[in-house]
Amino acid sequence: EIWFGILTRRLLKHGNFKSTEELKQRILAFIAFFNRALAKPFRWTYIGKPLVA
Repeated sequence: EIWFGILTRRLLKHGNFKSTEELKQRILAFIAFFNRALAKPFRWTYIGKPLVA
C-alpha cells in the first residue's frame, strides 16, 4: 500500500500517457529507478492499540 502511494504521487498523478503500452513502459522504468536509487526498507511506526483481526 505504501509503495503504490509512492508510485501514484511520483508517476501517475500528473502523468499523461498516450497508450497503455506507454503507461506500462513508464511504470517499469519507474520501478527500475526506484529499486536502483530510492529503495530502502519501510519503517513501521504504529504506536497505539494492537490491531485486531
